[in-house]
Amino acid sequence: MSSTHPVQNQPSGDVDSTAVDLRVNLGRLSLKNPILVASGTFGYAREMEKIVRLDALGGILPKTITLNPRPGNAPWRTVETSAGLLNSIGLDNDGIESFLQTHLQYLQNTGSAVIVSVAGKNRDEFVQLARKVDAAGGADALELNISCPNVSGGVDFGTDPSMCREVIEAVRDNCNLPILAKLTPNVTRIAEIAQAAADGGADAVCCINTVLGMAVDWQRQRPMLGNILGGLSGPAIKPIALRCVFQVAQSVSIPIVGIGGIATLDDVMEFLVTGATCVQIGTANYYDPTVSERLVHELPSAIRRLGASRVTDVVGTLKTTPNP
Repeated sequence: MSSTHPVQNQPSGDVDSTAVDLRVNLGRLSLKNPILVASGTFGYAREMEKIVRLDALGGILPKTITLNPRPGNAPWRTVETSAGLLNSIGLDNDGIESFLQTHLQYLQNTGSAVIVSVAGKNRDEFVQLARKVDAAGGADALELNISCPNVSGGVDFGTDPSMCREVIEAVRDNCNLPILAKLTPNVTRIAEIAQAAADGGADAVCCINTVLGMAVDWQRQRPMLGNILGGLSGPAIKPIALRCVFQVAQSVSIPIVGIGGIATLDDVMEFLVTGATCVQIGTANYYDPTVSERLVHELPSAIRRLGASRVTDVVGTLKTTPNP
């Protein structure tokens, strides 16, 4: 099954992709280019429509949706660090029914692939969410958020291989949409979790979700986040994310979506050559809202610099032999 949106040779508008094919596939999902925006950092896209040409993007991942409304965690919910952002939002959202009624139709008319991010407390909730999104129509794929570090439940699916496989298998059996599994770096062997996701029928794996962290106000002798712990994103985690992509690429044959500290063309290319088929832009959206569209513009020149004419030609081309 491929995207319900027509595959294009280049993003609409004046993006220069002369002689470079930006199209990529994540299993059954076809994307017109490999630049996506990460869930939780782009709202429901409406918030960005006057800033970013939404139809230029390869795909949009709106805020993670749960079965029932969630108020989220107590404040503070975010803390800026020296090289990133700690967040403990707690999946604040209005629930699946509100999302389907209020946001999905708008998203499907943006001109970009719509990948709906969902999170359940247990396997049955993931299945219910998948069925509802599938039945509503308009979505191109599901991202299963099995790895959020600042909510109770859910994260266990991303830290235990058998549970990971079980939830993905259940969703695959009850949903026709392509499935992306978002993995946590807060494990000892991420490649084992990725293999379990592949065995369960995931079309692709996303590496990585945020890294568990903490901030402290020593003068008040208290944690700064209301939930005490939160997820670290931004430039600080890019080396960790690259390592995870590299290790997973050695282990599984399904495509990988690279996430973590991506803000520049160099960042994008590092993830592609390391083994990612496409990337998601996250924290950078907060301080540079136009970054995702700009990266689509810039990408063809970097692909040509490597002597390639397709994005897929450079994916996983990292040379691991010592420099001459």
